[in-house]
Amino acid sequence: MQARIPAGLDRKETEVYRKLDPARLPRHIAIIMDGNGRWAKRRHMPRVAGHRAGVAAVRSTVETAARIGIHALTLYAFSEENWKKRPKSEVDFLMRLLSHYLKAEVPTLNQNNIRLEYIGRQHELPEDVQERMAWARQSTAQNAGTVLTLALNYSARSELVDAFRSMVNGASQNGGIEHLLINEDTIAEHLYTRHLPDPDLVVRTSGEMRLSNFLLWQLAYAEIYVTSTLWPDFRGVHLLEAVAEYQKRERRYGGLNHAAPHHAVINHNDSLGHAEAAKVHK
Repeated sequence: MQARIPAGLDRKETEVYRKLDPARLPRHIAIIMDGNGRWAKRRHMPRVAGHRAGVAAVRSTVETAARIGIHALTLYAFSEENWKKRPKSEVDFLMRLLSHYLKAEVPTLNQNNIRLEYIGRQHELPEDVQERMAWARQSTAQNAGTVLTLALNYSARSELVDAFRSMVNGASQNGGIEHLLINEDTIAEHLYTRHLPDPDLVVRTSGEMRLSNFLLWQLAYAEIYVTSTLWPDFRGVHLLEAVAEYQKRERRYGGLNHAAPHHAVINHNDSLGHAEAAKVHK
């Protein structure tokens, strides 16, 4: 029997969705949004134009994820390294853009029953940005649909450092450090993402073959999908294409089966060639 098409999908999205098994959707999708600068450069525009154009990609992707019932969507919006490697003028623009996005998008998030969360060292962001973030989170707190998490001032290594510090501090206040219990479950309980399941699928745009210090613990068994599409050109239909590829994979979690093995990384654009894929398997 034909699965019901979710309301709000456009024609192209509907064509891809018809090929999906709604019972095997990834619960949590993480996206490394990359390519804003290159998008702008190809158009002889300043880098900030690429960041501005990327907002439309966020809106389309988030709405499509919510419409098809993805439980959690995490977007890598701003890394800790951005503070050090980007010009101050660009960072300042990104902070203003974030504030504008949150103010403008809260009504849309509420219409789509999307709850907003954040991960990263939020306390290091400008105070006015923190206030806008808190307002947006509170404004969507009652929504029970997709959990949209923005990774802001985020670093996976810093997350692990913070987790270990939290574990030690907790032990010191509860009987002493000799009572510290360290195992995978305990570490997971102290990560920024303790309220989320680990991602099933991580998507990277712009064709780059790296994780860029993003959710290193949580992505241990995630399927990786790389597309050459630059982030400002990414839309909901591209997300559905990533899900379609995900559903072709057989997830083994280190176990064995009788099927032919799949590569951990499949590049969506064949023109990138085997040389790019080889970088991942060295």
